[in-house]
Amino acid sequence: MTAPERGQSSSLLPECTGEICITCSDTAVEVTVLRLLADDLAVVDTGAGEETVSVALVTAGVGDTILVHAREAIAVVGK
Repeated sequence: MTAPERGQSSSLLPECTGEICITCSDTAVEVTVLRLLADDLAVVDTGAGEETVSVALVTAGVGDTILVHAREAIAVVGK
């Protein structure tokens, strides 16, 4: 079994606070949606190239700026 072990309190687990996620030590980044794909995916401009990310958790359109963490859009921050 992994933590929390069965019967242990989840309060023993660390919480994400601040700008860095403790699970991957990565920060979310703003990117621009270039085109929408099937299966809740989108091609985005990262400033360093294009990447495919999931937009399943947000309602984003072409031209929107989205906040992405671990290839998952977590917020729409602007157009």
